[in-house]
Amino acid sequence: MQFAVLENTDDDTDPGVLLDRERMRLAIDEARAALVHEDVPVGAVLFDAEGHVIGRGHNRREERGDPLAHAEVEAIRQAARERGLWRLDGTVLYVTLEPCAMCAGALVNARVGGLVYGARDPRAGAVESLYTICTDARLNHRLAVRGGVLEAECAQLLRDFFRRRR
Repeated sequence: MQFAVLENTDDDTDPGVLLDRERMRLAIDEARAALVHEDVPVGAVLFDAEGHVIGRGHNRREERGDPLAHAEVEAIRQAARERGLWRLDGTVLYVTLEPCAMCAGALVNARVGGLVYGARDPRAGAVESLYTICTDARLNHRLAVRGGVLEAECAQLLRDFFRRRR
């Protein structure tokens, strides 16, 4: 799996940091797609162990009138259809915002191997901010987690969206 748990996300020479940034930029592009239909700009891209994109998603709750249409769930569903399996072992999800409880639970249940997220979510984040669902030893699956990748850019996209809505 191409996923490195790194303490310093500012090292411009580390190949793992550069790869994480490149992939997060794809998730940011997905987040921007949510703006077209006035959804909160959150984007997610799921990679297999070989580094191929197997799932993409962005928030579509407003567009579909579906409270479960979060970016992470959209990417997981697409990948499961692509693979023909619900188990997504060896995959890594890149998402612009720390997942909520529902999405963190979906990552665990789909057996995703790793999570890299951009902005922390102090109000609803269930990976590190409020809860630690993805790393909870009481659950039957845990995944490697790294937050803060292109955090400022991811957070600014959200701030701009909510500023325009006020």
